[in-house]
Amino acid sequence: MENEKNSIFKSWEIGSKVNPLIIAGPCSAESESQIMSIGTKLKTLGVNVFRAGIWKPRTRPNSFEGVGAIGLPWLKLLKQELGIKVAVEVANAKHVHEALKADVDILWIGARTSVNPFSIQEIADSLKGTDVPILVKNPINPDVDLWQGAIERIIGAGIDKIAAVHRGFSSFNNTIYRNVPMWELPIELRRRMPDIPMICDPSHIGGKRTMIQEISQKAMDLNYDGLMIECHTDPDNAWSDAAQQITPAALQNVLDQLILKVLEVDNPAVKNELKELRNQIDHFDNELIGVLQQRMKVASQIGEYKSANNITILQPKRWHEILTRSLEIGANANLSSEFMSKIFSAIHQESINKQTAIVKDFDVKK
Repeated sequence: MENEKNSIFKSWEIGSKVNPLIIAGPCSAESESQIMSIGTKLKTLGVNVFRAGIWKPRTRPNSFEGVGAIGLPWLKLLKQELGIKVAVEVANAKHVHEALKADVDILWIGARTSVNPFSIQEIADSLKGTDVPILVKNPINPDVDLWQGAIERIIGAGIDKIAAVHRGFSSFNNTIYRNVPMWELPIELRRRMPDIPMICDPSHIGGKRTMIQEISQKAMDLNYDGLMIECHTDPDNAWSDAAQQITPAALQNVLDQLILKVLEVDNPAVKNELKELRNQIDHFDNELIGVLQQRMKVASQIGEYKSANNITILQPKRWHEILTRSLEIGANANLSSEFMSKIFSAIHQESINKQTAIVKDFDVKK
């Protein structure tokens, strides 16, 4: 799998330093001098691709929505002067046409666009006959199928240089993140599409510059292939997303502190130790499945009792007792409340599903 992913990167002709691939630049292109100033500094850091927003989809009107196509010549000049590849976000066929006409090297599709299959298909149709690399950010809502579908539509257009960009997911809950990472979702996407490189966007996940280092390292620990980081020479006065942009010097610090991990090791002793530990994991997994099977048998028996006595399936008080007790036991076992809540919520839902089927069958027989 690693060789296959690397071969995709090499087809982009970015060079050999693609572990990790670094895409950096301002949230928005503001002026030619701004682009050249940031680009010059990033070039010295060995950044592979310079990114800048030309068209900015904003949540509400009357916000800065990008300079538009007038910024494309600035990127073209940057590319000619510094010999660095450039990337922009596109949201429709017109954007694609104008970006390709300006010789933009890489296009990315943002979260607000990838959530809409009609928009993705329009972009896919406009890409037919081209070989430009495409980055597809996850949709704003936590839906792996939607993310996968967006990538498949681009593949259907004949594009074979594709990467997924994890930028986090919107949430109504108050969290420390701007967009909750939900690491399990990109992990699931990689399971389904193992040949698609995964790039992390810590700027949009964290929403503030102090979180970029931690999120970037987490991505490296999870075997991500690259990072997309917003970078500005004067981030506090940036025209958009000022809080999450960092200076080139800060970017250098982030990259210097990254601890890069390998997928496999050649040391036989380490391999044997890992194999033994994984065998233990397999054994415990089998035991867990057996216990869950027994639990669901009891839940089914409860469902039969509820059916016979006309009792509602959902018992809020009982569910509260189960969850409260599980969280307390989990805390004593050094298991996080988030983990315990997810596990027992899933178990509870499966119990409800089984009881619902039993009650439905009982009602039909009546």
